[in-house]
Amino acid sequence: MTSSSPAAGVLSALSDDLSGAVAQAARSVVAVHARRRIPSSGIAWRPGIIVASNGTISREEEITLTLPDGASAAATLAGRDATTDIAVLRTDAELRAVDRGDAATLLAGKLVLAVARPGTSVTASMGVVSAVDGEWRTWHGGRIDRFIRLDISIYDGYSGSALVEAGGRVLGMNSSRLARSLALAIPGSTIDRVVDQVVATGGVTRGYLGIASQPVRLPEALRRTHNLGAGLGLVVVALEPDGPAEQAGVMLGDILVGLDGKPVGDPIELLAALGPERVGRALELRVLRGGQLVGVSITVGRRSEGRR
Repeated sequence: MTSSSPAAGVLSALSDDLSGAVAQAARSVVAVHARRRIPSSGIAWRPGIIVASNGTISREEEITLTLPDGASAAATLAGRDATTDIAVLRTDAELRAVDRGDAATLLAGKLVLAVARPGTSVTASMGVVSAVDGEWRTWHGGRIDRFIRLDISIYDGYSGSALVEAGGRVLGMNSSRLARSLALAIPGSTIDRVVDQVVATGGVTRGYLGIASQPVRLPEALRRTHNLGAGLGLVVVALEPDGPAEQAGVMLGDILVGLDGKPVGDPIELLAALGPERVGRALELRVLRGGQLVGVSITVGRRSEGRR
């Protein structure tokens, strides 16, 4: 006669706990039909509000949801923020909003689950938090309150799935679109900020200058002549006709070396200065033009979809 070992009992209890966590989160996870092929996942974040991965919302009309009970419901796009990969949908379907946890408690090595619904049935993937860090900027300039990298499989339909702790509480939304080949999670605090803005205004306000730039190494002679500490600047490679930068006198080939008194050498640093609070305010740039250092004051414009 054999008896189960203590280790087997622990594993059995862990298995039951994880299954329970998936079942708890699944009550608030839906399938979002807004693109060709398989649907993506979405989370009932608040009553009447679904959050999903912006990159999976290919159409803005005739969006439908598959609910946890298998029923279908209509949804409308309330607004989106491509810079943080968050889309906000409205629905009249009665859904249970997620039980929320705090992503600030996450540590590397913590066991987590991705709970998705890429169709009628719920699916899950298990892994660990591989890295955590502070606030960061996406390559589009969006502000994410905490860097959370996951060692977890994000299958087709998993973008927009729930990041779930072992106790079943939802800590954020998973995305495979914020960084190449990396599974990242968007913490709940970032989602709340975007949802608040979309609900209040129908979108997320961001500033724009109407320029495209790329890093360039500054010649040592110019650095010495103008006492420039940084080794990189941003060369202007395109200007939007009649955009804020062109109106302010910025020219193709100008090299941006200063932003509000601070060195600038990375496009993300420029994007980081274009938050909603900067719209309509002046941004002071230092520009190298023909070997001379000049100052340019630009009034930050309001960015619409597709603007730089």
